[in-house]
Amino acid sequence: MSVSVTREGRQETPLLSVQGLTKYFPARDGRIVHAVEDVSFDVRRGSTVGLVGESGSGKTTAGRAILRLVEPSGGRALFDGIDLFSLSARDMRAYRQRLQIVFQDPFSSLNPRMRIAAIIGEALDARGFPRGQRRAERVAELLTLVGLSPDHASRYPHEFSGGQRQRIGIARALAVEPEFVVADEPVSALDVSVQAQVLNLLGELQKRLGLTMLFIAHDLSVVEYLCDEVVVMYLGRVMERGPSRLVYGFPRHPYTKALLATSPVPDPTRRRTHVPLHGDIPSPIDPPSGCVFRTRCPEAIAACAGVVPPVEAIGGGHHVACIRHHE
Repeated sequence: MSVSVTREGRQETPLLSVQGLTKYFPARDGRIVHAVEDVSFDVRRGSTVGLVGESGSGKTTAGRAILRLVEPSGGRALFDGIDLFSLSARDMRAYRQRLQIVFQDPFSSLNPRMRIAAIIGEALDARGFPRGQRRAERVAELLTLVGLSPDHASRYPHEFSGGQRQRIGIARALAVEPEFVVADEPVSALDVSVQAQVLNLLGELQKRLGLTMLFIAHDLSVVEYLCDEVVVMYLGRVMERGPSRLVYGFPRHPYTKALLATSPVPDPTRRRTHVPLHGDIPSPIDPPSGCVFRTRCPEAIAACAGVVPPVEAIGGGHHVACIRHHE
């Protein structure tokens, strides 16, 4: 486990330290899907880390493997010093209250046959929260916390908009008072105007409740707004990671540069300085040799096919996996 240094000079052990996380899935033809390969990063207590990449990059699988919603194939996930991957199913249940997830699709993650009070009440059951008036009051508190009316507790999911349903999902996740929340593309299914509202809500809740978050997204512009640090993934591997100000201000990996080139620019007079990404992501069943990004990389050289570049520190907490970053 690494130790970071705060601005005040204090050493700080991360709340979550992911080390060499690997996840393989068997394919129907007997081959192996390399979903996540040797992924490592830390999440400081009270911070938000963005996990970014295109569809098929492995970011959602990584988030779910950390929570043991899918079983990892290798590596460690040290949460407050305890390796979650080494826990039995029974011991892991004791950690569920401290670790929660907000899913991408706010409609499919809510039972359409249950009223909102019952949906949030299920989470309160996990805490052993007593039924009755106090529970009704707690449900009302949670709905108010996420910007909804307590009166909404008696309604069904289909009576709400997408943004409202996502707020309900957030309320359910917060019902057990977790320390760590994985937000798995929580705004990707929402309209742009609603995305901003939900992002603002998550930012406010993170500060107000002191939450530690892993925010998964495919849009770098969304992550820039919310996250203290960024981990850029491609085809199951980490390409670049570091403080947001360095990854956005001084991107070093060609993939990060390409993602930035496709992000919206609010200033029409501002010119893009990076080349947009072309082509499709290769199959994780048969990933390219060497650097997995080389088949789409505008800066690739022959040597990129022969070596898997390690994720190396380049200063200030900034890391990059590219054999050309020294040039």
